[in-house]
Amino acid sequence: MTKPGWIVVLNGAPRAGKSSIVRVVQETFDGPWMNLGVDVFARAVTPPRYQPGIGLRPGGERPDLEPLVSAFYAALYDSVAAHSRRALNVVVDVDHHDSYSTPLRILPNVARQVADLPTLLVGVRCPIGVIMQRRGLDGDPPPPVLRWQTEVHTPGIYDLEVDTSVLTPEECAARIRDRVEHSPPGDAFTRIAALDTRR
Repeated sequence: MTKPGWIVVLNGAPRAGKSSIVRVVQETFDGPWMNLGVDVFARAVTPPRYQPGIGLRPGGERPDLEPLVSAFYAALYDSVAAHSRRALNVVVDVDHHDSYSTPLRILPNVARQVADLPTLLVGVRCPIGVIMQRRGLDGDPPPPVLRWQTEVHTPGIYDLEVDTSVLTPEECAARIRDRVEHSPPGDAFTRIAALDTRR
């Protein structure tokens, strides 16, 4: 039986630095690491009229798209799982939240999709002041940016956390590599799936 590939999920707010970490992972980790994150799926896979799809901001901005978001995420994680089962490593950058017009319970649902595979759920954190600088904004953070900061890290269960305001993308990737190479798979997805047993 083929040994499944690793699934490393980077979860954090936009501009937290996930894409930079993905780039380092793909360039420096052994073997192929497939990027199946939100940017790829929302911008290159999702038809324009349904965008941003899985990139919807917290706050219920597009209730008309929400019925599709669950299916989009399920399809994304089906693809992630399929790659892993083909012995391909996968890095996934996402911004999971459940702040839709009605809760969709996406994170517990997708956690069950990959529960039998080697996973590592990484919380990518970055203080709001640094996020504002990266966005080129001055003054008080606008409500959408503030919502991302709180909603994306709920419930906040991770196997590993990194802070991109104090660590470079290379240093973040090094911590991820150390976990992948020297520790058993994480159990964050198992714990998250247990939070909501409804199907």
